[in-house]
Amino acid sequence: MKAYFKKYTLQFKKPAGTSRGILLDKNTWFLMIENNGKIGYGECSLLQGLSIDDRPNYEEKLSWVCQNIHLGKDVLWEQLRDWPSIQFGVEQAFLSLESNHPFQLFLHEFSDGTKGIPINGLVWMESAENMKLQIDEKIAQGFNCIKLKIGAIDFNEECRLLSYIREHFSADRIEIRVDANGAFSLETVEEKLNILSKFSIHSIEQPIKAGQINEMRSLCSKTPLPIALDEELIGVVNYEDKKQVIEKIRPQYIILKPSLVGGFKGSQEWIDIANSFNIPWWITSALESNIGLNAIAQWTFSLNNPMPQGLGTGSLYTNNIDSPLVVKNGFLWYDTTSDFDVKKI
Repeated sequence: MKAYFKKYTLQFKKPAGTSRGILLDKNTWFLMIENNGKIGYGECSLLQGLSIDDRPNYEEKLSWVCQNIHLGKDVLWEQLRDWPSIQFGVEQAFLSLESNHPFQLFLHEFSDGTKGIPINGLVWMESAENMKLQIDEKIAQGFNCIKLKIGAIDFNEECRLLSYIREHFSADRIEIRVDANGAFSLETVEEKLNILSKFSIHSIEQPIKAGQINEMRSLCSKTPLPIALDEELIGVVNYEDKKQVIEKIRPQYIILKPSLVGGFKGSQEWIDIANSFNIPWWITSALESNIGLNAIAQWTFSLNNPMPQGLGTGSLYTNNIDSPLVVKNGFLWYDTTSDFDVKKI
């Protein structure tokens, strides 16, 4: 058995706006394990400035993994707790190697193409006019759950966009989720939550910056609309520490990005803890290529969570890996008549 990796830079079709800035491209690393002529594929995907393993010696750690691939998935995963994106790549690569098809990691109705996964339509931060166009486009495409990234343009403009949706669609017809990415200040957050609550919003992700445990706990205890933890979970790698975060804050929801929280196993730890406190959750991709997105989607379907999930299609990139993943009427599907084009890897 041998392993190797390749760096790959994904290019955005147009600048992708977040409250942390504008993204033009994104690096990812493909991890391959080869055994008896068979290859397993995994993706180690970083988000610059957000992933805890976004460090200068990242490729050194990948080289160490390749040199020690004989240790196996479980031993490597435990030794990589501070490297969640590599944990995820290792999990994928071993599952791929062990599967009959390198990209059908789980056998169920999603991977055989007979059932889709409900997903939210993501509206990226742009000018108010362009965000309105995105909203119209997502609704026309059949999405009944819309997620807006907020916190970068004028708050009043963002409220006008939410009002525009509600003027045309009730909460029963269109579910609205908003993601502040920690953009609100402690001085203004309560006022903004009160204003947002008037638009019958399903939830708001990370209204204030992560790491303010007491402040977040206070917000969750009295919030007029449900709060979902996202960035708050990143960098918390040990089970007892995870339990402490949930026990202290008691959020209304948690959101799990496998690339950022230790892959399937790391996400499952959060899920088990959240379930013990009766806290709902959903899964979100984090700008992976179609290799990582496929793995996340197949795993997510196996969890039987009926809520709309945050699974993009990778259509943001000009040079993504061609794949069978398609979106139809607000659902992500696996088209078994197509396959992955791994020539780019």
